[in-house]
Amino acid sequence: MTRNAGGLSIGQVAERTGLSVHALRFFEREDLFLGPIRRSAGGQRVYDPADVEWLLLCNRFRDSGMSIATMKRFAELVRSGPGNERERLALLEEHERTVQARIAELSASLEIIHDKVATYRGHVEDGTAPGLWSPTPGR
Repeated sequence: MTRNAGGLSIGQVAERTGLSVHALRFFEREDLFLGPIRRSAGGQRVYDPADVEWLLLCNRFRDSGMSIATMKRFAELVRSGPGNERERLALLEEHERTVQARIAELSASLEIIHDKVATYRGHVEDGTAPGLWSPTPGR
């Protein structure tokens, strides 16, 4: 697709962000953009590069487990302009703590899995793997 009136088409934005056209429309319906999406004379959506940057940030938020409601609140705060930076910071710090806790849980799980891999590897290499955690008949 080509550029529209100095902006990007929905297809171009989908390609650059990895979001589907459906997801982009959802973001617009849910008021997750920082401003209204312009329309061409033909009614097609026209995105600015800043919209792409915002969507890439939103992708990171989503990948890190941020809820749509929290993303929506953050977008509302940014849209409302200066003066609420402490509230934005508090929102981001809370999400940061949540992500750090998830990472700690995943690290603990990875440690256990790593130990099991090492145990199984040793048994497989030593030929002592048969029967490892096999169900016992009659139980």
